[in-house]
Order: sequence, then C-alpha cells, then structure tokens
Amino acid sequence: MGEITELLKAAAEGEHGSQDALFNAVYTELHRLSVANLRKERAGHTLQPTALVHEAYLRLVGGKALRFESRAHFFVTAARIMRRILIDHARSHCAAKRAGALKRVDLDEINVTVEESAEDLLTLDTALDQLAELNARQARVVELRFFSGLDMVEIAQVLGTSEKTAKRDWALARAWLEKTLRG
Repeated sequence: MGEITELLKAAAEGEHGSQDALFNAVYTELHRLSVANLRKERAGHTLQPTALVHEAYLRLVGGKALRFESRAHFFVTAARIMRRILIDHARSHCAAKRAGALKRVDLDEINVTVEESAEDLLTLDTALDQLAELNARQARVVELRFFSGLDMVEIAQVLGTSEKTAKRDWALARAWLEKTLRG
C-alpha cells in the first residue's frame, strides 16, 4: 500500500496528526493540478493556485470523515472539487459582469482548452454535464484530462480500463464536445 493510501486510511480512522501528514503528502501534486487548471483560465484570474489547493483540500476533508478507497480515488475527487471551485468562481465572475450569452469553447487536436474566459468554462461545464448523462466514463476522461492534466496511462489506471479504452473514450468525447459546442 502506498504512502498516500496509508495516510488516507489513517485519516479515515481518525488517527492523530494523520490529516496534517496527508496534506503534506498530497500538497505538491494538488498544487501542480491547480497550476495546470489555472493556466487554462483567462489572464488576470483572481484565484491563485495556493488558494485553489487550500479550498479544494478543505472541501475534501473539512468536517467529514475521509472515505477514499485509494490515492487515485482521492485525486479524482480533488480534480472534481477543483472543477467545481473554478465553475463557481466563473459563475460569480459572470454574474458580476452581468454577462450575456456564453461563448463557444474550441477544441484542439490534443487538449480541450478554454481560450477566452469564464464564460467558456461555463459552456464547457454544461457540455460535460450533458456528456455525463450520455456516457459517464467519457465525461470522466475529459474531466481527468482537462482538470487534472493526467495522461492516458494515468487516466486508464484511475478508471480501471485499458489505455486503448481511455484513448477511445477521449477521442469520442472530444468529437462529441466539438459537435455540441459548435451547435
């Protein structure tokens, strides 16, 4: 069992100091994820990587018993929480600007990227929710690729599938998103 999995187990059992040790063990990886996520945001974004890490970690462990099956489960959940934080921040930003219609999100051949602003992120979020209704695994692949920055090997491990299946899901999800976002 890996160090993080052991710390997750210890924290779930309420061992003294285990949450602090867990935070120290996962901080670097969470910070890397937050930097990768914020790199895709608009210039001048007011949310900083460290603030995103702290907010995500507080939502992960704040006031609840930790129940993560593994390191992978923890980081998948962290990616989802970071996505929610960024979406909430984007909604707040849009409300403050009293934005009108949302803009289209362009997809390139390798990555899904948000080119313009918070409105683009909201558009992508809505499309991902629609995709999740049609194919939850494909939506998770996009989420893990876009919000976690995982490669196909890591995504396959997290989802418990083959790399070939993860690549196929990525290609299908990307095509579906492109079609949906172009209208």
